[in-house]
Amino acid sequence: MMMEEVAVPRAPVNGNGRNESGKEMIQMKFIHLSDLHIGKRVNEFPMLEDQKYILKEILSIIDQEKPDGVLIAGDVYDKPVPPAEAVQVFDAFLTSLADRNLPVFVISGNHDSPERLAFGAQLMAGRGVYMSPVFDGHVEPVRMNDQYGSVSVYMLPFVKPAVVRRCYPGREAETFDHAVRCVLENITGEGFFADERNILMAHQFVMGASACDSEELSIGGLEQVSADLFRDFDYVALGHIHGPQKIGRETMRYCGTPLKYSFSEAGHKKSVTVVELFEKGNVSVSVRPLHPLHDMREIKGSYSQVTDRGFYAGTATDDYLHITLTDEEDILDAIGKLWSIYPNVMKLDYDNRRTRAGQTVDTAGEIHKSPMELFGELYELQNNQPMSGKQEEYSRKLMEGIWEDIN
Repeated sequence: MMMEEVAVPRAPVNGNGRNESGKEMIQMKFIHLSDLHIGKRVNEFPMLEDQKYILKEILSIIDQEKPDGVLIAGDVYDKPVPPAEAVQVFDAFLTSLADRNLPVFVISGNHDSPERLAFGAQLMAGRGVYMSPVFDGHVEPVRMNDQYGSVSVYMLPFVKPAVVRRCYPGREAETFDHAVRCVLENITGEGFFADERNILMAHQFVMGASACDSEELSIGGLEQVSADLFRDFDYVALGHIHGPQKIGRETMRYCGTPLKYSFSEAGHKKSVTVVELFEKGNVSVSVRPLHPLHDMREIKGSYSQVTDRGFYAGTATDDYLHITLTDEEDILDAIGKLWSIYPNVMKLDYDNRRTRAGQTVDTAGEIHKSPMELFGELYELQNNQPMSGKQEEYSRKLMEGIWEDIN
């Protein structure tokens, strides 16, 4: 069933690209968010207060930007069964958006339960809050209208090959790339208006994306999909990768998380992505920086250095910190003493001759091979011959099946 159309009222325009008052035509604007991970704990520190704070800042940005819709591209929660407090935080955020008469589009990510996130979707659609249903093989757009024509928003939740195979019996969907290709071919088939503006929301790992330690990605890139699959869409609002970045083109983007969720993200500049659609083929993308309640930083030095007032004076000592001490001898109760200055130390370690001697750094031994390549090498080493084509195919299917079961 086609979702309802959403009208975006605009002043009538003339052939010179201006409305009747002589002002330039107004674009349709969206705020792109993803990977809220509400309810997450980092190094056993609860992040809920930080999340409430950053969601309020996002609402402030929304009030300033006055968008026509908000896109939330998956991983709303950090767990499939989120704690009650996390549900309350997201409920308050959605209510605030609905009270602003803003259409909101939400898809489920790999951390979400599609069934739980879709609960009450038909009721919420009446308030302009569109939740992606549990994937059944059909992705129907929400169509919005302005003076340039229609914009169709397609909401594709996180999909795995096993789910796609159930929905499309007989179609090839052995890999994540095959599965997403199959779904998108179905979307862009009959009934797709290629000459109109089309937005796709997706929560997948697109090849070329730069990942970090906080993301749960498969070894060897089993869940990667080709960027070329998304070529038919004017803007692709991606979720799953925590660092804000474009993939190939400015209009296919990960907006990133609103907060830093590991020290591998310490160098990230978190932001909100603002997308403006003019006529077909004319899309503008910009970012608005976010300022967290507590930043996540790494500092390094001897114990005497990091506890010297001149070192920390004027800094946000309540930030979430990873402190690396360079003292040759361990400091007795270092973490307890450091907490008196830095109350939110999340991680403490040492970098000295002793710790460096215990490290084994062998860049030649770094793994840059897929699981299939590694397994093939092991098989050949043990059997003095490579696997046959039939054995390779069987092993690949078995490995992909195991990966799907644990994700």
